[in-house]
Amino acid sequence: MNSIFYQSPIDKLRIRANQTGICSIEFMNQPGSANHSPNQSSNPQLKSAIRELDLYFAGKLSTFKTPTAATGTPFQESVWSELQKLLAGSTIHYGAIAERIGNPKASRAVGLANNRNPLPILVPCHRVVGKSGSLIGYAGELWRKEWLLKHEGALI
Repeated sequence: MNSIFYQSPIDKLRIRANQTGICSIEFMNQPGSANHSPNQSSNPQLKSAIRELDLYFAGKLSTFKTPTAATGTPFQESVWSELQKLLAGSTIHYGAIAERIGNPKASRAVGLANNRNPLPILVPCHRVVGKSGSLIGYAGELWRKEWLLKHEGALI
């Protein structure tokens, strides 16, 4: 596993990858984050993620193409896959994601899958809002969710 730090406008991120894709992104300035220096890497997945994050934060990228290698339960992975289809600047509620994955009564489970998303920003769980459009439930803290949505031009 290789890792690298990336300074974004909303926090310092630690990005971890293996040879097949990005495994995790961690906000470093939140409780529980380990703040030690990772190995700087020539891993092609990390280089791709850094390039795309630079473009995203410059407002020039809305869809990430860097391969991901996060693992979860089959249900979590189905939620994360659906999240990757969401366009920048759009929002959707938990129940709609549940319907899209063929499990319309699983809106709470969708929320839990979002909470376990190891790839914030790349897998855009920040685009999922409450049914009324309210900003609820973001493991990376609500102020980051609001910042990301405003950055993407979402109407919130």
